[in-house]
Amino acid sequence: MESPQPSQQKSGTPWIWWVILLALMVWNAWVFWPKSQPELDIPYSVFLDQVNADNVTRVRLQGSEIHGVFVKPMASPKSDQTLPQGPAAPAPTYADFRTTFPEVIGDQTLLPSLNAHHVEVNVDPPPSPWITLLLTSGLPLLLLVLMVLWMGGQAARSQSGIFNFGRMRARQRKIEDAPQVTFADVAGADEAKEGLSAVVDFLRNPQKYHLVGARIPRGVLLVGPPGTGKTLLARAVAGEAGVPFFNISASEFVEMFVGVGASRVRDLFVQAKGAGSAIVFIDELDAVGRRRGAGLGTVNDEREQTLNQLLVEMDGFDEQHGVIILAATNRPDVLDPALLRPGRFDQQITIGLPDRIGREGILRIHTRQLQLAPDVELHLLARTTTGSSGADLANLCNEAALIAAREGRSSVAMADFEEALDRLLLGARRTLLLNDRDRRIVACHEAGHALVAWLLPLADPVYKVSIIPHGRALGVTEQMPGEDSYNYSRADLLTRLAVMLGGRVAEEIVQGEITTGAENDLVEATRLARRMVTRWGMGSLGPMALSTDEEQPFLGYELAQGRDYSEETAAQIDRDVEQLLRDRSQVVGDLLKDARQKLDRLVNVLLKEETIDRDTLVEILGPRVIEAEEKVSSLMKTA
Repeated sequence: MESPQPSQQKSGTPWIWWVILLALMVWNAWVFWPKSQPELDIPYSVFLDQVNADNVTRVRLQGSEIHGVFVKPMASPKSDQTLPQGPAAPAPTYADFRTTFPEVIGDQTLLPSLNAHHVEVNVDPPPSPWITLLLTSGLPLLLLVLMVLWMGGQAARSQSGIFNFGRMRARQRKIEDAPQVTFADVAGADEAKEGLSAVVDFLRNPQKYHLVGARIPRGVLLVGPPGTGKTLLARAVAGEAGVPFFNISASEFVEMFVGVGASRVRDLFVQAKGAGSAIVFIDELDAVGRRRGAGLGTVNDEREQTLNQLLVEMDGFDEQHGVIILAATNRPDVLDPALLRPGRFDQQITIGLPDRIGREGILRIHTRQLQLAPDVELHLLARTTTGSSGADLANLCNEAALIAAREGRSSVAMADFEEALDRLLLGARRTLLLNDRDRRIVACHEAGHALVAWLLPLADPVYKVSIIPHGRALGVTEQMPGEDSYNYSRADLLTRLAVMLGGRVAEEIVQGEITTGAENDLVEATRLARRMVTRWGMGSLGPMALSTDEEQPFLGYELAQGRDYSEETAAQIDRDVEQLLRDRSQVVGDLLKDARQKLDRLVNVLLKEETIDRDTLVEILGPRVIEAEEKVSSLMKTA
């Protein structure tokens, strides 16, 4: 059932304009078309006799024809030009005549004879064909009329657009017109699907809930990082329930003119209620639902009026209407508190990044249409892609298929997925020509990362080491976590710091100097150390969490609240961060000096092979067996 739409002006040219156009064309033909007057055809000799008899008053010379006017009308000498009207009917007479003489210009006596008998002489150009007459006189007028009609139609459409400016042009996805998306097409979000199953059940059987007096949530807010499948889940809810699906972006409400957004909100809810049971999905809700009054004296009246109208409309829902609002955002902290109170968005469903099992399910969904080679192991890809969203995995599968197609293969191999993963994480492979010194520095740097991760028991296992440039990176050390982790101990974080600093320390040990290649490592290590001190209470300040600039998304709030700790505390934070980094550098230096022979062998093999996999690392460095208690106790030294 579709919502009733207000009557709109019919498109096209009104019929009155066609009547006017036809009248103008008839008038043009009447004015410009040659007039056919009754003329008497006479021989040229008769014409000369009439001139000599002074019975011709004027003539018009036009090409090979002579048109003239008699002084006294003359009867037709031909019998077929007289139409008997009775026994005594007179023959018709003609005042105008016409004669033809192909050699008029060659008659030297004609013009003197006409002058002698005082005949008025006019000379006209030869008659033009009808198509020439139409092009010269009718076509410009026709083009002018058509231009006037087009301008009138544009003006009518503009006026119609003005009146419809406040209407919400929602994109309604009809179930029967598009392939259905169900929960079977969504993987890695089992908790979210369970939370939305109640919405599906209500849309299917609303009477069951009305009988017991239950009130179904009017709004459900889907919260999660970008690419986790919030829009896909909303479509799956509509597909499971078999109801119309209205898909709108929150930015479509806001326009330059104040009041347009509020009008579109009202029209959207009219359309949704007219459709009966429906799902209204508002994507990127924070574009219109941001906290009101945020900023330094600047107020967006249009956005705030739109938000106010949205709040009012969500309060005015009829309990009998089966309309449920689903909204998606990845910034719930910036939303206005009035949106999140019960009665509007009653539920918040968090859609996080998928775990290993979820990633494997997503990969199976996106590889259903691909021709996979026998060596493809989706469970291994799921372990390798820790932290990837559903959109990242879909892009990975598509990129691997593109690589296989470019290589001319009929199936996608595991090597295609590995190359696609390198492209997405690091960038495309570059044919950068490095000199021997730069190649050795890069090899020392990556060997340092790999060896520190190999020696520390809490580090993720090293999967691959390469000194082939990709994107902005001159080399890469890839680690494959065994299982997804959600809580990290202080020892885990200290291990991460050690692996980050391994490249810089290895350069200093092998080359005797440090370079700029460790810039990104130092940035990430400093950021991690500062979070350990200020957020997780792992510094000398003890169990205290201190606010940072990342917590306030609004400049006005940040300046108004200021910093909630003193300058002395800030100096202590800097000292703790510095001490953490220095201690980890010292620990890493001791590890690499003790394993200097392994480090040198790894550097030499990298310079020769450029890329080393895990099996080659085992051959070079030996099995990954370490006295865990001794290494962990070394890492747990207090800063």
